[in-house]
Amino acid sequence: MSEPNPVPPTFAEELAGRRHPTVGVWNRLEGRPRTADFERALRVEVRDPLWMLTRQWQLGEFRGTDAGSPVTATYSVSPSRPTRFRPHGGPPEDLPTDRPLETMAERRLLPFAFGDEEIAFDLRVMIGHRWLKLLGKHNLLGLDLFRFERQYIAKYPIQLPDPEHPAKEDTARLAHPEVWATMQTIAGRRMDGYLLYRHIKGGGNAADGINGLLHRATLNSLGKRLVAWFDALIDQPTGVTPERPDGDATWDPRRLEHRFSVSASVPGGEKVVTAQEYPGGELDWHAFSVDPGPPLGGTRPPEKTLSRTVFPAPVRFSGMPLPRWWAIEDGRTNFAAVRPDSTDLARLIFLEFALVFSNDWYQLPCDLPAGTMNKIRGLVVTDVFGERLWITPAGAGDDEDQRRWSMFTLDTIGADHVPADTDLLLPPSVPKVAEGPALEEVLLIRDENANLVWGIEQTVRMPTGEPRRGSEAAAEALAFRQRHAEPTPDEEDPPRAPLSYQAMNAIPEHWIPFIPVRVPGDNREIQLQRAAMPSVVDGRPVPARTTLLRHGFDAGTQYFVNEEEVPQAGTRLSVAFNRTRWRDGRVVLWLSAHRGVGRGEASSGLRFDTLINTPTTPTEALRGS
Repeated sequence: MSEPNPVPPTFAEELAGRRHPTVGVWNRLEGRPRTADFERALRVEVRDPLWMLTRQWQLGEFRGTDAGSPVTATYSVSPSRPTRFRPHGGPPEDLPTDRPLETMAERRLLPFAFGDEEIAFDLRVMIGHRWLKLLGKHNLLGLDLFRFERQYIAKYPIQLPDPEHPAKEDTARLAHPEVWATMQTIAGRRMDGYLLYRHIKGGGNAADGINGLLHRATLNSLGKRLVAWFDALIDQPTGVTPERPDGDATWDPRRLEHRFSVSASVPGGEKVVTAQEYPGGELDWHAFSVDPGPPLGGTRPPEKTLSRTVFPAPVRFSGMPLPRWWAIEDGRTNFAAVRPDSTDLARLIFLEFALVFSNDWYQLPCDLPAGTMNKIRGLVVTDVFGERLWITPAGAGDDEDQRRWSMFTLDTIGADHVPADTDLLLPPSVPKVAEGPALEEVLLIRDENANLVWGIEQTVRMPTGEPRRGSEAAAEALAFRQRHAEPTPDEEDPPRAPLSYQAMNAIPEHWIPFIPVRVPGDNREIQLQRAAMPSVVDGRPVPARTTLLRHGFDAGTQYFVNEEEVPQAGTRLSVAFNRTRWRDGRVVLWLSAHRGVGRGEASSGLRFDTLINTPTTPTEALRGS
């Protein structure tokens, strides 16, 4: 029998027993400010100053020097602009102000011919097109413009070589299909503008040899405009003489670097700085050294002295230790993870600066005119205590002093216990230069097996102006000469043995050898002299096709390179057009050479005194394979 359901208690009984309360009570704490002034809260009062003082004593903060933080700094600078320029081995001249210093330091002559071989037909046609455009623009020839154009084309023609009976200097125009197609297109249809340019440059007139003209004086003035246009289009060296075929170019072919000097009038005289090893590219203060040699003849006085007051700011860098106890570094740069070697002094000094003295360095703005040599006459710093301190250069000792320390200062050539130079050099350069594709590229490498240095012409410039891979150009030229080689009479008694003796194997013709020699009367033990490999077609020496390795070849002079200029890693040389804008917006264009690091050693495979299979065809006999 089931139990009856219990009777539920009433609400009054439940409240009296208080066993299951149904009403909850919550208390909320609310802040009630007793004042509207936050001055005391912003003071961040320390309740236990003794503990803070103890921590400062434990960390050695009480052993600091009695020095205050800098508040203001006043400096005085005397700027001077360079006014004279001297290429290595050449006379000094005025430094132009309408172009950057890179132009004067790197410019080289445009090659229009290699001996009797005419090249650079892209520039020749461009000059001719410009001349015919001038004639049409001024309409000086009336309705007979076409007839007078034909006269200029006939007087300054682009000659088309004979493909059936080619001369030696015509190989470059006939061996390559693209070049030959271009020559067929422009020959007889376009004039050689460079011939007209050279005629006017040599003292002639544009109207010479042209019949039926009524405005000869005006036409001659247009010829002078043509010369001025091309001279301003591409900056080239000046002062070309038989003694100096490269003019005032700064390229030193023996050292494979640019060498030049500039000078400025400074308080107390003239200061000369020299770039002894400028490889090309970015020209900045570190490329120069103070030259104690003779002055260059600068007479322009220094500019007005600049005096300014600036506010120093603490140095900040990523991973810098923070000076506050309750601040935590971001951890992006972990200097504690650096493991320097005991002999790595530079890294140890950097770590000490970064971890110990980082809060002791300040930087202050110093705005100086671009393209000037600046002599700091004085620097006064005012600290938080109101004291004025006279600051002297940290690296003002002798250049030979081992304890000397400096940054952004120039060394002195041949320094022997002379005071260090503390001037700041801002060369008149540009921040950005656009470099075109390499028209020439040469790799100088060491071949230990053959005991030679090879100049590999990686890229050569074709007669039409475009670059081409050197191996392809050499192979096409070799095949062309083999097709047009004079037939040799058959031997009455050809060799019957299966093996033949070979004195030397063939090397690709774009490999130019440099042999180690001892030059009499020179203090150098070994120098590298440019040589030539015999052609497999006729046995004649194969000349270089780049201006970098062809130096002195057309003049019949020898070419030497210092041995230390070709290290084990090799050397890379390139020639390309550079373009930039000067401060006034003027476009500057010049042809320059740059030097870089090579790709290491290589082997040419040159072998002597070997036995080979007897050639069975004339082609194999020519190649010696």
